[in-house]
Amino acid sequence: MNWLLLARLLGLLGMLVGGAMSLSLPWAFPFAGQVDHFERNGFWGLVGAIVCSLAIGGTLYLIGRNNHETVLRKEALAIVGLGWILSGVLGALPFLLSGTERAPGVPMTVPDALFESISGFTTTGASVLTELEDPVLVPRCVMFWRCFTHWLGGMGIIVLFVAVLSHLGAGGKALLRREVPGPIAESVRPRVQETAIVMWAIYVGLSALETVLLLAQGLSLYDSLCHTFGTMATGGFSTYNASVGQFGGGSVEATLVIFMIIAGTNFSLYYAILRRPEPGRGPLHRLAPLYRDPEYRAYIGIIVASSILLTISLVRTGIYSHVAVAARHAIFMTVSIMTTTGFGTEDFNKWSEFSKGLLLLLMFVGGSAGSTGGGIKVVRFLIFFKAMRVEIERAFRPNVVRTIRLGGVPLDNTIRHDVIVYFSLVLFVFISSWMLLAAIEPDTQWNGENGTGSAAKLLDCASAVAATLNNIGPGLGVLGPAENYSDFSAAGKLLLTLLMLLGRLELFAILVLFMPSFWRTQ
Repeated sequence: MNWLLLARLLGLLGMLVGGAMSLSLPWAFPFAGQVDHFERNGFWGLVGAIVCSLAIGGTLYLIGRNNHETVLRKEALAIVGLGWILSGVLGALPFLLSGTERAPGVPMTVPDALFESISGFTTTGASVLTELEDPVLVPRCVMFWRCFTHWLGGMGIIVLFVAVLSHLGAGGKALLRREVPGPIAESVRPRVQETAIVMWAIYVGLSALETVLLLAQGLSLYDSLCHTFGTMATGGFSTYNASVGQFGGGSVEATLVIFMIIAGTNFSLYYAILRRPEPGRGPLHRLAPLYRDPEYRAYIGIIVASSILLTISLVRTGIYSHVAVAARHAIFMTVSIMTTTGFGTEDFNKWSEFSKGLLLLLMFVGGSAGSTGGGIKVVRFLIFFKAMRVEIERAFRPNVVRTIRLGGVPLDNTIRHDVIVYFSLVLFVFISSWMLLAAIEPDTQWNGENGTGSAAKLLDCASAVAATLNNIGPGLGVLGPAENYSDFSAAGKLLLTLLMLLGRLELFAILVLFMPSFWRTQ
């Protein structure tokens, strides 16, 4: 392991996070109709966090400043894994130094702050804060930083890191491959820095468009920015306890649905759309990359089918008497859960068991590869089912050789192997974490009537693991849209925080950090 190279790049990343915090400082000052006093605690808490971040980052950079070697595979994994942990630790400082309280009279502890920070960066959207609208408990500028961590982590802080630094060369490609989600890593440009810049440019452009649309629909600049961060990053942090339900439906809800779908789509398809069309082709030809992409077709198909099933279930069980109202909530929650955003308009804990079960399954599916969405990713399910079909056919036709194709392109056997291994790892991590969380949490929190407490605890722990591992946020039971994670123990919160990192970095960049052989020089 090249420790000096690791220190230099982690130092630069730490300073980048510290610089990003400064964008939250203006929100500590009074704004007409929004806040009528200077948020002293929030302002100086952010200043302290910025100074600490720059000091830590600067020290690391000075330690390794003379090392400019190429980033290899091991260093790339270490930088991505440790870089996200470092960002989460530094991002927790504003909560701690500002005196933010997760409940009236209950200051945030270190596990609380780490949970909230890493939930933001990993775009999970799980929270321990109980009163989002009280500026005394949560300063406005700290709330803005909380939402801004979503936006930084959505496209990826390492992708931003590669876009900013011009001297990484081939090492930038190694970093990019370790952070961009999905089994097939594609570059939209020959040079990796150009790829990172293009992806962030598209991300910024779409974010600006959504912000303008929300402003036009009556939201304040503060709310528009915060909900844009949560939408484009598929994170789900809101500035209101009622989440998106605060806006009462209508055009705001429709806008968020559209941009959640956009954010859950592979961003390389947008670059293909924006490229100059071939001569003689009409404007509709620009959309060809979307409808030609098998993952995108499956992604939209799952959303449509799930929305229809949820609507039928909500009407048949009498949750909503009008089909239009049922369809509205069904579409929003399907898109919110499928894209792993986690915004809420209704408490789906009150829905039927079938509806809740369907939403739980959608948590594992997630968005598209190369999107800001979490979950296993649609393309992996496509490859997995194709591989299973081949294996079933081989049972009665052992001599037939089938090549798995995706969109007419043959896939290498290593991709099929990687997908099957990934499914196995996700299953193993889910089950082991579920059992560990159930062992950690005291039974007294689930004192159900007629002996149902233990069963409720198992389901709630499974929901918590699924929601954090797939970077969704809200779960079922005690973790529904109207609830939060504040009642979990410190150990439970740390476990769930680790699951957020595992889910965002697709397991390997975090798991390798626990292998002693990974850190050896040879």
